[in-house]
Amino acid sequence: MDDEHTAEYTVPCAQCSAVDWGISDEGRFYCRSCHNVIERTREVVDLSFLKLSSRVSTIRGPRKKQAERGHVWMVCEGFQFILKNQADALLALGVHPQFKDDVLCPLWRCYLQKSRQAYTHDPVRSCKFRVRAVGSDLESASEGISCTDGESNPASTAGSNTENSGFWSGSSDTLTYLSARKKRSQSLLSMKKTLSLIYLALVWSREALTLSDLLRLVNEGHIPYLNAYEQLPEEMKVTGKDSLIFVVETVPSHHAVHKEAETLIQFLQLPAFPPISQQTLLHPALLSLRYLSDVNLPDELHPWVCRLLEHTGMMDQTLHTFDPHNHPTLPRYDVQAAALIIVTLKLFFCLDDMTEWHLSNDLGRQKDSGKVFNLRRWYKVMQAALIRAQERRDQNVSRKQWKSKKQIYPNKKEKCSMIKKKRIAEQVQLCFEKLASCPSGLQDVGPSSFIFCWGDEEESDGPSLHHMKLDEVVTRRYDFLTPLNNMYWHPALRRCLCYNSHYKEVEATLPRSFIWLLQLFAFMLDVKPFCLYEEVLSVERRIFDTRLYRGKSKANAGASAETAGASPEAQASLNTRTSPRTAEASVGTRASHRKRQRSRKS
Repeated sequence: MDDEHTAEYTVPCAQCSAVDWGISDEGRFYCRSCHNVIERTREVVDLSFLKLSSRVSTIRGPRKKQAERGHVWMVCEGFQFILKNQADALLALGVHPQFKDDVLCPLWRCYLQKSRQAYTHDPVRSCKFRVRAVGSDLESASEGISCTDGESNPASTAGSNTENSGFWSGSSDTLTYLSARKKRSQSLLSMKKTLSLIYLALVWSREALTLSDLLRLVNEGHIPYLNAYEQLPEEMKVTGKDSLIFVVETVPSHHAVHKEAETLIQFLQLPAFPPISQQTLLHPALLSLRYLSDVNLPDELHPWVCRLLEHTGMMDQTLHTFDPHNHPTLPRYDVQAAALIIVTLKLFFCLDDMTEWHLSNDLGRQKDSGKVFNLRRWYKVMQAALIRAQERRDQNVSRKQWKSKKQIYPNKKEKCSMIKKKRIAEQVQLCFEKLASCPSGLQDVGPSSFIFCWGDEEESDGPSLHHMKLDEVVTRRYDFLTPLNNMYWHPALRRCLCYNSHYKEVEATLPRSFIWLLQLFAFMLDVKPFCLYEEVLSVERRIFDTRLYRGKSKANAGASAETAGASPEAQASLNTRTSPRTAEASVGTRASHRKRQRSRKS
């Protein structure tokens, strides 16, 4: 190592006239013959110091560079390594050891077989390739590609050509994988589909991880996704157009991954999943208990959520288990559990911007109000914690390094400029880290299933309200405990024939407290509010048993029979009031609700 730094210094020693220099631990030059120490020191480059007049020098490599060698690999092999690393990360987080070998591997083999990439006698047609030099352009290389049958052995072709050029650039089937015909096919695997495949394996294993949990772990970096190609073996060189397949700079949304998972189920033609019983942590009965604890709601609210599940028939495990014949849709377990909690809160407090505050004022006048749940107090505590959590998330996103440290260079011409830009970005980042008051880098925070932390500790988000009672907001009617609130509003429950969400159209007419509750759970699950809104409507349709209206007369008849067909116990447990007109029109507007309330008072 010393010879590299002392090779240019050829001045003879003043004591013995020898030219044999070394570098001490302090970085000073000394003569190896007589051990004479001189004042010359080794030059050290400090990237943290940047002058305003500094320039980035031109990077020139040696004219003759030894050729690099790498294994011939295909795109599916790269995704296989990425899936393996993602599964290993989940195992390290506590997922059952059988998840990887007994569930994910069979799903991956099924995909390879359905896409005719492996485990088939009729493989998909591939393309012959030839080994290109380092500086060759990928566009010109595509001119010599000719499609042949998949039975041919591309490895032998590459092996003969590798001896001539000595270098293999990128995967063997990148150009074929990015062809227009392949892009239109459902067999085209992408980074987003790796998350969908992982999610399907988690649901099949009945693990306690929902889709929102999986995406949160990806965002926090506990599961490799953004720069997952960096963990590929050194022999698998990711270059050129491989960046269009393996390089991603954003994490897909909840809706996109769920939709991709449903498409993947149809493509793989999977059988019925294992049943999601009431003892499974994905069932709304248990999942809602976790969300109640996370949003600091009383524990006594959970039995009411279970009563709502029984009344709507959602306790049945067939509604939460994918079956290609009986239940061909993949449930959104996290969104469904949050919607059940929102409907339960509407049953107790109405959430019409008036009733909930009147109930809170009545509770505030009582003497022993410290042990009784007060919605106003809960809102103040929750709103402050929500603002702090949103600020933390925004800061983490702004500090996150989205660009990969191991860049992929399309060709030799752009490699030099990309290295220059990377060096400038690193130097500017070092300057900002010195000027900023925040510490450099992100703090390592362990993964957690909860967004908020409640208690008396210093780092908690606020006092815990889990022990609060609901005695003052319930009453006994017909020998059943029912909510003290005797009113319930809901938007129009008619299903849209185009299956589109109308949340943006009706958002201005909805109560502010209801919208705030949607935004709270949307922040927790990292979903859009319209997803929760549509799921709330789905639960309310089950409560009132409303279906597609085919006419005004049928709508009026069906709406009048909403509560008439229910049992007295169910009527007492829910105690909702509705009318044919409110079921058909937008009863969720605040103006119409206030008008009905004034008419009742008069």
